[in-house]
Amino acid sequence: MRYLVQERIFSLTTDFWIEDENGDRVFYVDGRALALRETFELRDGAGNLRALIRKKMFAMRDTMNIEDQNGVIATVKPAFFSPFKHRYEIDLADGSRLEAVGNFTDKDWELAGAGGEVVGRISRRWFRIRDTYGVEVAPGADDAVVIAIAVCIDRIHEDEMREHQEQQHGGFAGF
Repeated sequence: MRYLVQERIFSLTTDFWIEDENGDRVFYVDGRALALRETFELRDGAGNLRALIRKKMFAMRDTMNIEDQNGVIATVKPAFFSPFKHRYEIDLADGSRLEAVGNFTDKDWELAGAGGEVVGRISRRWFRIRDTYGVEVAPGADDAVVIAIAVCIDRIHEDEMREHQEQQHGGFAGF
């Protein structure tokens, strides 16, 4: 299944829906949670909380946690050492790890398990709507978790790009 997700959702202040490839509203982002520091709620169409995403405040690297009603289910962060390719590591509560590899600036990457099985693909090319990207979830994977991981990586990557621009411009991005 493919989903249509808006880019930079953390910069938005209103609620919005994530639609599937048929145009059905399937997940809802509660914008009221955006007023909190780097937090948002992902709810299903019935209003049930599926994921709560929070930025870890005191981490050496940009890190985001994905939580459900039982606690943290995934931690998303840039790989510590990756000289040849930009990648992200996702540590799951069950002790397993996923890895995201590809072109994060152009929103064209894959999310795979340790055995190479692809859990999700993210691409801007599937939809022709500005400021959106598609999230394709493999059969059997948890759609809400894969979407939440994609959003975390999008947010962390945007923060890294903004910091890089600020460093190049002496702390004043955009000049």
